[in-house]
Amino acid sequence: MTSLILASASPARTKLLTDAGIGHTVLVSDVDEDAVTARYGVTDPHDMSLLLARAKAEAVAALPEARGSLVLGCDSVFEFDGKPYGKPYTAEVARERISMMSGNAGVLHTGHWLIDARGGGTGATIGAVASASVHFAAMTPAEIDAYVATGEPLQVAGSFTIDSLGGAFISRVDGDPHTVVGLSVFTLRGLLGQIDLDITSLWA
Repeated sequence: MTSLILASASPARTKLLTDAGIGHTVLVSDVDEDAVTARYGVTDPHDMSLLLARAKAEAVAALPEARGSLVLGCDSVFEFDGKPYGKPYTAEVARERISMMSGNAGVLHTGHWLIDARGGGTGATIGAVASASVHFAAMTPAEIDAYVATGEPLQVAGSFTIDSLGGAFISRVDGDPHTVVGLSVFTLRGLLGQIDLDITSLWA
Protein backbone atom coordinates (compact mmCIF):
# COMPACT_ATOMS: atom_id res chain seq x y z
CA MET A 1 0.00 0.00 0.00
CA THR A 2 1.21 3.50 -0.80
CA SER A 3 2.18 5.44 2.32
CA LEU A 4 0.59 8.88 2.83
CA ILE A 5 1.74 11.47 5.36
CA LEU A 6 -0.64 14.29 6.31
CA ALA A 7 1.33 17.44 7.12
CA SER A 8 -1.35 18.90 9.38
CA ALA A 9 -2.22 18.92 13.07
CA SER A 10 -5.93 19.23 12.29
CA PRO A 11 -7.96 16.43 13.92
CA ALA A 12 -10.79 17.18 11.48
CA ARG A 13 -8.55 16.46 8.48
CA THR A 14 -7.20 13.22 9.87
CA LYS A 15 -10.73 12.10 10.82
CA LEU A 16 -11.94 12.91 7.33
CA LEU A 17 -9.18 10.78 5.75
CA THR A 18 -9.85 7.95 8.20
CA ASP A 19 -13.59 8.04 7.51
CA ALA A 20 -12.81 7.92 3.77
CA GLY A 21 -10.79 4.75 4.33
CA ILE A 22 -7.48 6.42 3.51
CA GLY A 23 -4.58 5.09 5.56
CA HIS A 24 -2.12 7.76 6.65
CA THR A 25 0.20 9.00 9.34
CA VAL A 26 0.54 12.54 10.67
CA LEU A 27 3.71 14.62 10.75
CA VAL A 28 3.20 18.23 11.79
CA SER A 29 5.25 21.00 10.21
CA ASP A 30 6.62 23.93 12.19
CA VAL A 31 5.66 26.45 9.52
CA ASP A 32 4.98 30.00 10.75
CA GLU A 33 1.96 30.90 8.63
CA ASP A 34 2.19 34.65 9.24
CA ALA A 35 5.88 34.67 8.34
CA VAL A 36 5.24 32.78 5.09
CA THR A 37 2.49 35.12 3.90
CA ALA A 38 4.53 38.18 4.90
CA ARG A 39 7.58 36.89 3.04
CA TYR A 40 5.72 36.40 -0.22
CA GLY A 41 3.31 39.29 0.18
CA VAL A 42 0.31 37.16 -0.76
CA THR A 43 -3.03 38.69 0.18
CA ASP A 44 -5.43 36.84 -2.15
CA PRO A 45 -7.27 34.23 -0.02
CA HIS A 46 -7.25 31.61 -2.79
CA ASP A 47 -3.52 31.93 -3.42
CA MET A 48 -2.76 32.17 0.29
CA SER A 49 -4.34 28.79 0.99
CA LEU A 50 -2.20 27.14 -1.70
CA LEU A 51 1.00 28.89 -0.59
CA LEU A 52 0.55 27.75 3.02
CA ALA A 53 -0.36 24.20 1.99
CA ARG A 54 2.81 24.04 -0.09
CA ALA A 55 4.96 25.42 2.73
CA LYS A 56 3.64 22.77 5.13
CA ALA A 57 4.10 19.92 2.65
CA GLU A 58 7.64 21.00 1.77
CA ALA A 59 8.64 21.33 5.42
CA VAL A 60 7.48 17.80 6.21
CA ALA A 61 8.80 16.29 2.96
CA ALA A 62 12.27 17.51 3.98
CA LEU A 63 12.20 15.35 7.12
CA PRO A 64 13.95 11.95 7.09
CA GLU A 65 10.73 10.28 8.26
CA ALA A 66 8.99 11.33 5.04
CA ARG A 67 11.27 9.41 2.69
CA GLY A 68 9.41 6.79 0.72
CA SER A 69 5.99 8.40 1.19
CA LEU A 70 3.56 10.82 -0.35
CA VAL A 71 3.21 14.04 1.66
CA LEU A 72 0.00 16.06 1.66
CA GLY A 73 -0.14 19.58 3.05
CA CYS A 74 -3.43 21.44 3.49
CA ASP A 75 -4.43 24.89 4.63
CA SER A 76 -7.75 26.69 4.74
CA VAL A 77 -8.44 30.40 4.40
CA PHE A 78 -11.88 31.95 4.72
CA GLU A 79 -12.73 34.81 2.38
CA PHE A 80 -15.33 37.33 3.51
CA ASP A 81 -15.95 40.59 1.64
CA GLY A 82 -12.80 39.90 -0.35
CA LYS A 83 -10.54 39.69 2.71
CA PRO A 84 -8.71 36.61 4.04
CA TYR A 85 -9.46 35.28 7.52
CA GLY A 86 -7.48 32.57 9.25
CA LYS A 87 -7.78 31.44 12.86
CA PRO A 88 -9.06 34.13 15.25
CA TYR A 89 -7.18 32.76 18.31
CA THR A 90 -9.03 35.04 20.77
CA ALA A 91 -12.67 35.16 21.84
CA GLU A 92 -12.92 38.86 21.06
CA VAL A 93 -11.80 38.43 17.45
CA ALA A 94 -13.99 35.34 16.98
CA ARG A 95 -17.07 37.16 18.30
CA GLU A 96 -16.47 40.12 16.00
CA ARG A 97 -16.03 37.91 12.94
CA ILE A 98 -19.00 35.67 13.63
CA SER A 99 -21.20 38.72 14.17
CA MET A 100 -20.22 39.96 10.70
CA MET A 101 -20.79 36.55 9.13
CA SER A 102 -24.22 36.04 10.72
CA GLY A 103 -26.87 36.02 7.97
CA ASN A 104 -24.23 36.41 5.27
CA ALA A 105 -22.00 34.18 3.12
CA GLY A 106 -18.31 33.73 2.44
CA VAL A 107 -15.96 31.37 0.60
CA LEU A 108 -13.76 28.78 2.25
CA HIS A 109 -10.61 28.05 0.21
CA THR A 110 -8.63 24.92 1.04
CA GLY A 111 -5.23 24.55 -0.56
CA HIS A 112 -3.81 21.06 -1.16
CA TRP A 113 -0.16 20.35 -1.97
CA LEU A 114 1.09 16.84 -2.76
CA ILE A 115 4.76 15.86 -2.87
CA ASP A 116 5.87 12.46 -4.16
CA ALA A 117 8.82 11.55 -1.93
CA ARG A 118 8.72 7.84 -2.77
CA GLY A 119 11.96 6.20 -3.80
CA GLY A 120 11.68 5.72 -7.53
CA GLY A 121 8.52 7.82 -7.56
CA THR A 122 7.75 10.72 -9.86
CA GLY A 123 9.24 13.36 -7.55
CA ALA A 124 6.19 15.47 -8.43
CA THR A 125 5.22 18.49 -6.36
CA ILE A 126 1.72 19.61 -7.35
CA GLY A 127 -1.18 21.52 -5.85
CA ALA A 128 -4.79 22.57 -6.24
CA VAL A 129 -7.34 24.69 -4.40
CA ALA A 130 -10.90 23.63 -3.65
CA SER A 131 -13.37 26.39 -2.78
CA ALA A 132 -16.91 26.31 -1.42
CA SER A 133 -19.41 29.05 -0.59
CA VAL A 134 -20.71 28.91 2.96
CA HIS A 135 -24.04 30.49 3.89
CA PHE A 136 -24.65 31.33 7.54
CA ALA A 137 -27.96 31.58 9.31
CA ALA A 138 -28.77 34.71 11.28
CA MET A 139 -27.46 34.14 14.80
CA THR A 140 -28.66 35.75 18.00
CA PRO A 141 -26.13 37.48 20.26
CA ALA A 142 -26.74 34.74 22.83
CA GLU A 143 -25.95 32.03 20.26
CA ILE A 144 -22.76 33.80 19.23
CA ASP A 145 -21.64 34.19 22.85
CA ALA A 146 -22.42 30.54 23.59
CA TYR A 147 -20.55 29.32 20.52
CA VAL A 148 -17.49 31.46 21.24
CA ALA A 149 -17.52 30.29 24.87
CA THR A 150 -17.05 26.68 23.74
CA GLY A 151 -13.63 27.64 22.37
CA GLU A 152 -14.31 25.75 19.15
CA PRO A 153 -14.09 28.76 16.78
CA LEU A 154 -10.75 30.01 18.11
CA GLN A 155 -8.46 27.54 16.34
CA VAL A 156 -10.20 27.12 12.98
CA ALA A 157 -10.08 29.16 9.77
CA GLY A 158 -12.94 31.63 9.56
CA SER A 159 -14.02 31.01 13.18
CA PHE A 160 -16.43 28.19 12.37
CA THR A 161 -16.71 24.47 11.75
CA ILE A 162 -19.24 22.51 9.73
CA ASP A 163 -18.56 19.08 11.22
CA SER A 164 -19.09 20.02 14.86
CA LEU A 165 -21.00 22.65 16.88
CA GLY A 166 -20.78 25.29 14.17
CA GLY A 167 -22.77 23.14 11.76
CA ALA A 168 -25.98 24.30 13.45
CA PHE A 169 -25.44 27.79 12.03
CA ILE A 170 -24.62 26.87 8.42
CA SER A 171 -27.69 26.86 6.22
CA ARG A 172 -26.07 25.84 2.93
CA VAL A 173 -22.78 24.99 1.26
CA ASP A 174 -22.28 25.44 -2.47
CA GLY A 175 -19.43 23.13 -3.42
CA ASP A 176 -17.65 20.13 -1.90
CA PRO A 177 -18.54 20.12 1.83
CA HIS A 178 -15.25 18.31 2.57
CA THR A 179 -13.53 21.52 1.48
CA VAL A 180 -15.13 23.29 4.43
CA VAL A 181 -13.88 20.60 6.80
CA GLY A 182 -10.38 21.30 5.51
CA LEU A 183 -9.52 18.58 2.98
CA SER A 184 -11.31 17.70 -0.25
CA VAL A 185 -10.97 13.97 -0.90
CA PHE A 186 -12.13 14.62 -4.46
CA THR A 187 -9.29 17.12 -4.96
CA LEU A 188 -6.83 14.62 -3.48
CA ARG A 189 -8.07 12.04 -5.99
CA GLY A 190 -7.33 14.48 -8.80
CA LEU A 191 -3.80 15.17 -7.58
CA LEU A 192 -3.09 11.46 -7.25
CA GLY A 193 -4.34 10.97 -10.79
CA GLN A 194 -1.70 13.41 -12.02
CA ILE A 195 1.00 11.04 -10.76
CA ASP A 196 -0.79 7.96 -12.11
CA LEU A 197 -2.03 6.73 -8.75
CA ASP A 198 -5.56 5.58 -8.01
CA ILE A 199 -6.98 6.75 -4.70
CA THR A 200 -7.98 3.15 -4.00
CA SER A 201 -4.27 2.41 -3.52
CA LEU A 202 -4.50 4.45 -0.31
CA TRP A 203 -7.46 2.57 1.11
CA ALA A 204 -6.48 0.99 4.41
